[in-house]
Amino acid sequence: MKEPEISVGIVSALAIQFTLNGHFTAKGSTVCDRQDVAFHEGGILWNGNIYHELTFSPLEKSCSFSLENVTIGIGFHWERQETQVFPGILKLVVHEGKIAAINLLPAEVYLESVISSEMNATAPLEFLKAHAVISRSWLLAQIQRRKQPEKKGNEFFSFIKTENEYLRWYDREEHTIFDVCADDHCQRYQGITKATSPNVSEAVRTTSGEVLTEGGEICDARFSKCCGGVTEEFSYCWEEKNYPYLQAVRDCTANIPLPDLTNEQEAGKWIRSQPESFCNTHDKQILSLILNNYDYETTDFYRWEKHYTQEELAGLINRNTRSDYGEIIDLIPVERGKSGRISKLKIVGTHKTMIIGKELEIRRILSESHLFSSAFVVDRGPIQNGVPEWFHLTGAGWGHGVGLCQIGAAVMGEQGYDYREILKHYYKEADIEKRY
Repeated sequence: MKEPEISVGIVSALAIQFTLNGHFTAKGSTVCDRQDVAFHEGGILWNGNIYHELTFSPLEKSCSFSLENVTIGIGFHWERQETQVFPGILKLVVHEGKIAAINLLPAEVYLESVISSEMNATAPLEFLKAHAVISRSWLLAQIQRRKQPEKKGNEFFSFIKTENEYLRWYDREEHTIFDVCADDHCQRYQGITKATSPNVSEAVRTTSGEVLTEGGEICDARFSKCCGGVTEEFSYCWEEKNYPYLQAVRDCTANIPLPDLTNEQEAGKWIRSQPESFCNTHDKQILSLILNNYDYETTDFYRWEKHYTQEELAGLINRNTRSDYGEIIDLIPVERGKSGRISKLKIVGTHKTMIIGKELEIRRILSESHLFSSAFVVDRGPIQNGVPEWFHLTGAGWGHGVGLCQIGAAVMGEQGYDYREILKHYYKEADIEKRY
């Protein structure tokens, strides 16, 4: 297998402004500096002409292009826009009534940026190596999946809806005109905007072509920011299937039995406590090496709290579900995963009662953006006129919790574990193979 060239969707808009940093070729001409394109009459308007697609190819390896108004953290509490700089080829295509900007570049170049974008480039070397392997694994698994004929069509979300239950899950298979997108929906990719380091370059170079496999197949290696002490199984977050390499793993080396966190009483004890875990760290020096600036704005990722008045919670639920639940009487966990994350939650209102899921849908409905995780317990305030005055959530972890825990893995790297030990800790049934 040769190193693949991949396509990354960066931004989609009616008008795009970008700057060519160096000389590029497009439509037989050599161009540079600032460019403007706009969607017009079903095509791309550029320099007075309309095209169905445009490709800007660099004439030198050192060339790059800068895209304005790139949104990062879409839908999350730290969402913002940036001007970002990218290496490789810029391709513009018409898609769904807009112009899509796509970056074409070699997989290993892409991975250098992903590692720096997902985590701080100064993080421990062995952690960066581990992340290089899982990011490469996930990338190649997505490329293989897109090539399978039975996977054609939009499978970004699926749902089950009955009179009393609405379960919806979001996965990463929506993209039809490129391999992966540049935001958290796939993997953070910010080009060369985030300065890489000798550590990142070494991590990608020394693991070049290495992937996680199970049964000869490349692993769909998931990861999240902080597991909260236990990683989750696939089926509690997405479709009803599980993988041998995505098990519930206690995030420590001590031989301590994992409590049954599918049990409500055990989950409550766990979430309200501070069990020893790799990801249970408040060491500012370690965190400053791991987290990028916008992630470092969040400090309570291992255990967190969220307080709502009755009016706030009812308003959130009614807006986010576009349904009138009335005032909220209770939030009742119906099903929890192996990490204590709620995959089914009953919302009891004065006008309507419904079971919702899965984990990301729960996080979305109970927040203006996303709750840190769905691993939480609920306390209710005094009852007034038949409804609680307030609801208080105490939660654990940041993200879906499946696969590698980034905070925990980084702490392992800081403590001297090598990247293979880190990978075997989180993906116990996986092998490490060199594919190119």
